[in-house]
Amino acid sequence: MSRFWGYLSAIMVAILFGVWYSLDKILLGYLHPLVLAAMVYTLASMLLLLIRISPLNSPLLEVMHRQSKVETHITCKNYVTLFLTAICGAVMAPALYLSGLDQITAVNAALLCNVEILFIIILGVLFLKETVKAKDILGFAFLLLGAVFLSTNNLQGISFQQNLGGSILVILACFFWSMDTTLTKFLSNKRDLFLLTGIKCGVGGLILVIMSLFMGLSFNLPLNAVPLLLFVSLGCMSSSMLLIYIAIREIGSTRTGSIFSTSSLFGAIVAFLILGEPLGIFQLFFGLLMFAGILILYKEVNKD
Repeated sequence: MSRFWGYLSAIMVAILFGVWYSLDKILLGYLHPLVLAAMVYTLASMLLLLIRISPLNSPLLEVMHRQSKVETHITCKNYVTLFLTAICGAVMAPALYLSGLDQITAVNAALLCNVEILFIIILGVLFLKETVKAKDILGFAFLLLGAVFLSTNNLQGISFQQNLGGSILVILACFFWSMDTTLTKFLSNKRDLFLLTGIKCGVGGLILVIMSLFMGLSFNLPLNAVPLLLFVSLGCMSSSMLLIYIAIREIGSTRTGSIFSTSSLFGAIVAFLILGEPLGIFQLFFGLLMFAGILILYKEVNKD
């Protein structure tokens, strides 16, 4: 049953990040990428740490961990790892991604994020010694095939003519997110997730705020855009930060990363519905192919 919650958590993270991909495009119309990232992670940290000191902390952790074995003690080494995940996943990745998103369409940025699956699988196998079985390879192949075709528009090439630099920034962001996911494996068995995620977002947000202030960037945001910022930071970001710990703990970083690649499809759909960016039958077909890969991976795990 814990495997089920792991897969469900991974899918929820993919959906939340898919929404985040598109809504940030709107907010970038008002804020510099570094300022937007600073605001999102700082607000997410405030919510997570507020829950940590509230009476909701214990009952929520009981629900989140269920029958999973978790550790209560957090060592100095764990805090060093946490700091590295903050640098990779809450500073470098969002700064690079939002800078790239500011230069290309939300659909293109979402689809380019499929590159992350390659980085995560390689890091998971090489450094975490995660096993890859025969059926896993088929599931990965479906996910990778869908990712390649979605990202290259039927192998005709990503729309680099929009801005090559923006596309490269998004790909670099994927590398740092894959590093974050891999390192998170070493913290995913800890019980105090609100503390860990709150600190991670807080460290990232603080560094980004300092960078933004040093560069003299404006933090002014119209009142009508504030609800959107709150939804992205308090809804999408804070929730996904918690869920990814659960997913990695239950099914590993490799499978979590593979499922996370479907965020590109969700992002493309949201961008189509909200921003009016193009989304065709072809993209939907390969998105469904990626979901088939998820089902293959889930079936294999249930047989273990």
